[in-house]
Amino acid sequence: MSAPMEVIVSTDSSSLLWNCTVSDLHSGANLVSYRGGNTSARGLAVLDDRWLLGAQLGKNFINVWEIQRKDQLLQRMVCPGVVTCLTAAPNGLFLAAGIAEALYLWEVSTGGLLAVLNRHYQDVSCVKFTDDSSHLVTGGKDNLALVWRLSSVVQLDQGCSPEPLHVLSRHSLPVTDLHCGLMGPQARLATASLDQTVKLWELGSGELLLSILFDVSIMSVTLDPCEYFLFCGGSDGNIFQVSLCSQSLSRDKTFQSESDGNQVFKGHRNLVSCLSVSMDGTLLLSGSHDETMRLWDVQSRQSLRCSAQKGQVTTCSIMAAPANMLVPLGAPAAPLPRLSRHLASSQHAEGPASGDVCLRLGLHTQEEESYLQKAEKLFSTMTAITDKRVGDEDGSRVRLAELEEEVRTLKKVNKDLYIFSAHLLT
Repeated sequence: MSAPMEVIVSTDSSSLLWNCTVSDLHSGANLVSYRGGNTSARGLAVLDDRWLLGAQLGKNFINVWEIQRKDQLLQRMVCPGVVTCLTAAPNGLFLAAGIAEALYLWEVSTGGLLAVLNRHYQDVSCVKFTDDSSHLVTGGKDNLALVWRLSSVVQLDQGCSPEPLHVLSRHSLPVTDLHCGLMGPQARLATASLDQTVKLWELGSGELLLSILFDVSIMSVTLDPCEYFLFCGGSDGNIFQVSLCSQSLSRDKTFQSESDGNQVFKGHRNLVSCLSVSMDGTLLLSGSHDETMRLWDVQSRQSLRCSAQKGQVTTCSIMAAPANMLVPLGAPAAPLPRLSRHLASSQHAEGPASGDVCLRLGLHTQEEESYLQKAEKLFSTMTAITDKRVGDEDGSRVRLAELEEEVRTLKKVNKDLYIFSAHLLT
């Protein structure tokens, strides 16, 4: 039998038998389980289809499993604080975690801490990358959702304070969940909040496209791949389906069932903590604090399967099965580096112990004079002094000699830098 194309990855609060399980989307059969620890809500991430990472509930470390190994010793990576949310870039190059009110960004290949973004005023509750890994979105308990351009964050001079591309501040209570659609910088962004609203934004411009008011607080949100429908999980256990193709042109709406294509999925008895849609948009997966996961048929709104869990469902998502999850192709070529707890700039300031050379692009993007420009400026000053007839001829000669000596020094420094750079490149 061929391996399934899509699988369900889920965690619950009990972790009595295992931390994370992988099951078949259509049959529900358990395929793989990963033991050890207890993963917090929005704290599970698949990194580069080779590692599975889970933020330990209430602890300052991340549990790590090699995705192709069924029986293995649990690895742990210590973090600067308790991880409230965790995500990995789709391209496998970066790892982001919310720790208190700060967002930490690591480079996967080296484990180096690239940036610490302190722009939220309260704890970061959720974080997501866009599908092309070009942007990063964070939501916090301070009612804000922030959009970050990854290139500016990674290349930023550590002496400057990073600023988000957009500050989305239309929510009046904490942001509980967010979802980034497809198309990278042109994607739509959905944010859910305890203020009983879900808002849809254009990520590139930060413009608010739609605001929907519900009767209950919204705890989870997702879009189908074609972005025809918006699915919102309520604190009362209901799942609200909002049609994005209605004829109404109003930007502010109140959810009304059975109108404009809106529907309600009823079955859970407690708040809906997570939602996910299959790649073809026909199936909806939901996890709840009533200790069940349900698989729904979107068109008929019927519950196809209800899976009882040992505790409250903290994470459940539908994803394409990694190639070596079910058919092991061998261990990763290199182990996952330990995550640094200090910024890369402070480490390099002490001098690299390994002798490696780290190139940080854009570190000096501001306008700065090069040594050659300074030499030319001094030469023009010397020429001006020579041409200008001054009364004190002896003083001008002394000044001229000083400038000539400084020019010679700068030329020597420039030559030494050129030789050093050529040596590194060869």
